[in-house]
Amino acid sequence: MRVGVYICHCGFNIAGVLDIDELVEFAKSLDDVVIVRDYRFMCSNPGQELIRRDIKEYNLDRVVIAACSPNLHERTFRKVLSEAGLNPFFLQIANIREQCSWVHSDDSVKATEKAKRIIKSAVERVKRHRPLEIRKADVIPRVLVIGGGIAGISASLLLAEAGVEVYLVEREPTIGGNMAKFDKTFPTLDCAACILTPKMTAVRENPNIKLFTNSEIIDVKGSVGNFKVKIRVKPRFINEEACTGCMECVEACLHYPMIPSEFDEKIGYRKPIHMQFPQAVPTCPYINPNECLHFLTNKCPMYCEEVCEADAIDFNQNERIEEIEVGAIIVATGFKLFDPSVMEEYGFGRYKNVFTALQVERMLNSTGPTGGRVVVNGREPESVAIIHCVGSRDERYKKYCSRVCCMYSLKLAHLIKERTNAEVYNFYMDMRTFGKGYEEFYKRILDEIRTIRGRVAEVTDVPINEDEKREVEKGKVIVVVEDTLLGKIVRIPVDMVILSPAMEPSEGTKELARILKVSLDENGFFKELHPKLAPTVIAPGIFVCGCAQGPKDIQDSVAQAESVAGHALSMIDRGYIELEPTTAYVDEEKCSGCGICIPLCPFQAIEIDERKRAKIDELLCMGCGVCASSCPSRAIKHRLFESETIRAEILSLLK
Repeated sequence: MRVGVYICHCGFNIAGVLDIDELVEFAKSLDDVVIVRDYRFMCSNPGQELIRRDIKEYNLDRVVIAACSPNLHERTFRKVLSEAGLNPFFLQIANIREQCSWVHSDDSVKATEKAKRIIKSAVERVKRHRPLEIRKADVIPRVLVIGGGIAGISASLLLAEAGVEVYLVEREPTIGGNMAKFDKTFPTLDCAACILTPKMTAVRENPNIKLFTNSEIIDVKGSVGNFKVKIRVKPRFINEEACTGCMECVEACLHYPMIPSEFDEKIGYRKPIHMQFPQAVPTCPYINPNECLHFLTNKCPMYCEEVCEADAIDFNQNERIEEIEVGAIIVATGFKLFDPSVMEEYGFGRYKNVFTALQVERMLNSTGPTGGRVVVNGREPESVAIIHCVGSRDERYKKYCSRVCCMYSLKLAHLIKERTNAEVYNFYMDMRTFGKGYEEFYKRILDEIRTIRGRVAEVTDVPINEDEKREVEKGKVIVVVEDTLLGKIVRIPVDMVILSPAMEPSEGTKELARILKVSLDENGFFKELHPKLAPTVIAPGIFVCGCAQGPKDIQDSVAQAESVAGHALSMIDRGYIELEPTTAYVDEEKCSGCGICIPLCPFQAIEIDERKRAKIDELLCMGCGVCASSCPSRAIKHRLFESETIRAEILSLLK
């Protein structure tokens, strides 16, 4: 056996803590090691060329790279071995950065000793590696996009325009997502509908996009390149193909009282039969069976059915399950706003003049419940307070920054000033204007509003003097805050308070993650495999974009959506994907057919065959090793983590 050991300095990440010369001398003393080299950046082109040259010159059988985590560059170095004519799986990464220099930077001597043991165990392990071969699997040339907001729409259109068949699934009766509720977008103040509506129409008209609204994913099986998906399609009780969108049925509905509209953030009202907004796609109303008198009492005169000349009303529609097969999945499920009612100090739900930012967006929108007018207590406000970071950057609720709150708060301030004569106050912790053109927008708005730095302590209607009492009697509330720049407490009476809540994962994110068998991060958003190397991949063949991954603005959401569409398109164009051979397999002579492994497999890759033996589908197996660790007969083994290799690794540390 001829082993080469290559030790990376990683700049000062490793060499700043570990004694590289000492590690080189130690590695030279190990059995079967014929060449040891160190280099400042082993992953660089010169470093890779050094390894390729040595493999050929020294006729190496195995290679150990002592560097960073295999998550970063294992694929890089496997490619180097393959190019040099060596099986790429005759490689072992000794992680002496994350598991050594980074965690023991306070004691160089002990860290160096630990690094020696890591390198020694890696050498013993790699000598027992077996030659594995990368597998190939065909890719079904169709893509599932989950979520019909601006990110999901953008990804779908890009794929469809490239000739790929797309299934777009949206849980609401219309696509458009939260952006459909907006009036204008920052920093250019473009009309949101002018950007979004043409894209929604393009989705409807593109023959390569199959649109499922009022639908949700209930099951996903298979693996990258070959996913089998079940979609629950709920009935609209109106035939989309027959409906002309005339809205006569909505006018004819006699339901009373009116129902608070979820699309209008419950400051507007609707009927059980309704269309969320005029530009909705599909251009077809929806009947909510939990509200419609026909379903609840069977005593409705059903005037909606009588006035429909297209005969589109169909109360006999039933829920159905659609089964599709796709090669890739894109998750674009968007966000919802944090519920500020849990922060009792701000009075949301208690005071009629406290609103969320999205409620004000609906006021400002010409199709909203107030027709574009900002109204509080039946009149235009003379003074408005906008409170930033409601729930964000707060240890009690959401620790993270929601990124866009400062910008949309400034946008709302500008639009309110534009349409009223109100004095607008912005209460902020830190003004974060991170994007292209955002700083210029901020400086422009500064001339129109008053800004006060400090987290608002409370919104109250309890006055402390006669002046405040008169203001409260006029219907105002008092915003109490410490101005941290002036170093004093200020109390400002205002007609209207606008809360800028945190962005958080959309409803159903946890359940969808369970169905897809992917992870969520500490904040509940979909977790990418690596923030830099795979920032949009959450599992092989499953991508994430937009606010499903974390708070971001429209510009970043669209850019990320088109990025993941490119990923999916490259898979489909190639026609196949390469699968890691690092899977589990069954020793049939030892298998008793007990079936313990079957429910434990998170990828449903195991079944019992006709001989009562466990059988692993290698296209589905992701090599997690759960089955191998749970098998009471020790019949299941892992190709890369076999008992012999792990035992050799451990025993080397005892010598």
